Amino acid sequence: MSSRRGIFVAPFNELADPRLLAQLAADAEAGGWDGFFLWDHIVYGAPVRDVLDPWIVLAAIAGATERIRIGPLVTPIPRRRPQKLARETVTLDLLSGGRTVLGVGIGSDTFGELSPFGDPSDPRELGRLLDEGLAQLMTYWSGEFTPLPVQRPRIPVWAAARWPARKPVRRAARLDGLFPIELPDPEALATLAGEIASQRAEEGVTGAYDLIVTNDHDYDPAPWEAAGATWTLRGFGKAPSLDEVRAVIAAGPNG
Repeated sequence: MSSRRGIFVAPFNELADPRLLAQLAADAEAGGWDGFFLWDHIVYGAPVRDVLDPWIVLAAIAGATERIRIGPLVTPIPRRRPQKLARETVTLDLLSGGRTVLGVGIGSDTFGELSPFGDPSDPRELGRLLDEGLAQLMTYWSGEFTPLPVQRPRIPVWAAARWPARKPVRRAARLDGLFPIELPDPEALATLAGEIASQRAEEGVTGAYDLIVTNDHDYDPAPWEAAGATWTLRGFGKAPSLDEVRAVIAAGPNG
């Protein structure tokens, strides 16, 4: 089965312009792409200088598009206040007419994105805060806060996992999708797909499930689709070139 195709960009440097990103998303939609997703960072290492807030950009993208899926890949819940994130995600889901996806992870202090701002940086503590934040978010979405999201039973949540770690994969199996990072090959994705299917069957978890892969250069999606990928994203790394992004979008998802 063919995967859905998306654009995955960092709102950095040449792309640090919210109007430009909204136009690129509109061009992607017109060209037949299925999704437009943004990195979520406060700071980043060289050569990155300019960094945009993805949430305000996503609001602009929601207003400029009508069909494509949009969302952050991924937002680190441990540095977010779950109650504020609940309001933001529902507002974006309403604005987009039910097209929001929430990508989540623990975050990283590699480039000084956590500890310099007073946020925890120990991976175990970050994992605890992620699980706690997800539980709170589900409570707010389920009716503690109103209005409710457009999407029911909830906004889809995709959890990141860095290969070959398995604890994040087990967490992701209880959600709506897995966004594995640094996969070596499609066989690794097939392994994760099997583990997730087994866990969901054992725990009685039902419903649609997404496996999302990304690559920072042109690649053949077929082997990844055969391994279970439902989304294949075209990324551009930490220093995206505007000319390259435009060329990939113009070529279309099958280009």
